[in-house]
Amino acid sequence: MSDESHHERELGGQLLAAVSRSFYLTLKALPKELREPISLAYLLARTADTIADTASVSAEVRLDCLERYRALVRGDSAVGALASTLREQFCPQQEDEAERRLMEKFADGIGWLRTMQPTPLAAIQSVLEHIIDGQLLDIRRFPSDDQLRALASAEELDEYTWLVAGCVGEFWTQLCATELPSSLDPGVTTAQMQEWGARMGKGLQLINILRDIGEDTQDGRCYLPCAPSDIQTEWRRWLQTCTEHLEHGLRYVQHVTHGKLRYATALPLLLGIQTVAKMRSASWDKVQQGIKISRLDVASILAQAAIACRSGEAMEKLYRKLAA
Repeated sequence: MSDESHHERELGGQLLAAVSRSFYLTLKALPKELREPISLAYLLARTADTIADTASVSAEVRLDCLERYRALVRGDSAVGALASTLREQFCPQQEDEAERRLMEKFADGIGWLRTMQPTPLAAIQSVLEHIIDGQLLDIRRFPSDDQLRALASAEELDEYTWLVAGCVGEFWTQLCATELPSSLDPGVTTAQMQEWGARMGKGLQLINILRDIGEDTQDGRCYLPCAPSDIQTEWRRWLQTCTEHLEHGLRYVQHVTHGKLRYATALPLLLGIQTVAKMRSASWDKVQQGIKISRLDVASILAQAAIACRSGEAMEKLYRKLAA
């Protein structure tokens, strides 16, 4: 059995499902040419997320581990020292069993990365560099000192959403173009698809920011560039920006010609626009408690998407219905 299949079997099954939650529906639906590199990239990005988010470990240690992780992804260092640090300092701090196992399996994830062919390897390395850069910025901008801080400008928020999610849309498109070139509409350039994909990624990240506004501000983080007294007004403004980003995501999905890939790409977009619709109609008190769509909503969207993905027109009709 090859190294690739070994790693995919060990890490790409239950562990990936546990840490990716609803996004696992997308990963599972991907055509086989894309499933392994995208699943691996997601697993490695979630590892970086867990390092960044383990607030019980000091900011200095987390920053150092992320810097070392970035060097490791580039191939500039050995895995042993960082794997030991994660086992000793991060594993005991994980309340979630899946997150703990992710830390334990860190070296295996890097081993899987080393089996990638040159083209997907370079794409994964690039997207992880951007994601880790975003996480480093996040830790430095929001020290844990019980003070509420906000980003300084719209440009900072746009940069952050690109670093942690917009770049994923570009990465996704790049892999489609190289690993499954027939999957994209030949009438649209790869550069145009990457631009739409980046907008979709930024929109999906804005959803996370907007629905977590209550929890984040309690923790001293406000990703919206405003004074505390203006958060509600600014929240509404960025909800509109989020909707505009997702409109570009709709264009993206409509120009994916491969059936399974269109379905996989459409799922986060459709779940996202349904969440936006719920946020738009919710009271501010409800928004601060956190907005989520139900499992029943998810199941309904999965079923409707399977039919709507047969044509671009049907996909737009479903998107508009969920947005209403």
